[in-house]
Amino acid sequence: TPEGLVVSWADRIAYTAHDFEDAVSAGIVDHASLPPEVAAYGGGVRSGQLRAFIADLIAVGRSQGVVGMTGEATDALAAFRRFNYEHIYLRPASVAAADSVVAILSALVEYYADRPGTLPDDVVRQPASGAAPSAGSSEALRAAVRWVGGMTDRYACAQALGQLGWDPAKLPTGIDTPGIR
Repeated sequence: TPEGLVVSWADRIAYTAHDFEDAVSAGIVDHASLPPEVAAYGGGVRSGQLRAFIADLIAVGRSQGVVGMTGEATDALAAFRRFNYEHIYLRPASVAAADSVVAILSALVEYYADRPGTLPDDVVRQPASGAAPSAGSSEALRAAVRWVGGMTDRYACAQALGQLGWDPAKLPTGIDTPGIR
């Protein structure tokens, strides 16, 4: 739908610019490393980049009646996204953190699916019999995924430490878990 396309473009524009600024704040990249076509198109700061990309999207919609961007804007956004993937998302530290998160979430889902009685009552959808789902059942797995999927990063890490005896050295860096590290 046109609405879905607008949301998709807006999301792509926003996360690209915001992730770059977050990486600059974290010292991962600096403003000088911004691809030249991005700096030329939207400037070196997030507000100018957002303004330029969004204005282009609106102008194309008004003039052509489609949700899209001009070639210049599309090329600049593609270069921006490519830069982010190469220098932020796929750098070794980011990949290691993602692997750590996946391991924690997978272990938590497995833990709770095998112990559905430890899940809060409002998460476990009990069958008509009133009994809790059996350990390892598809109902228990769905409930575990719902429960773990709603956890914040900090809470999931705390649960991994407390429930699973997770090694604190295997937590992703940057997660503030009080009393740990």
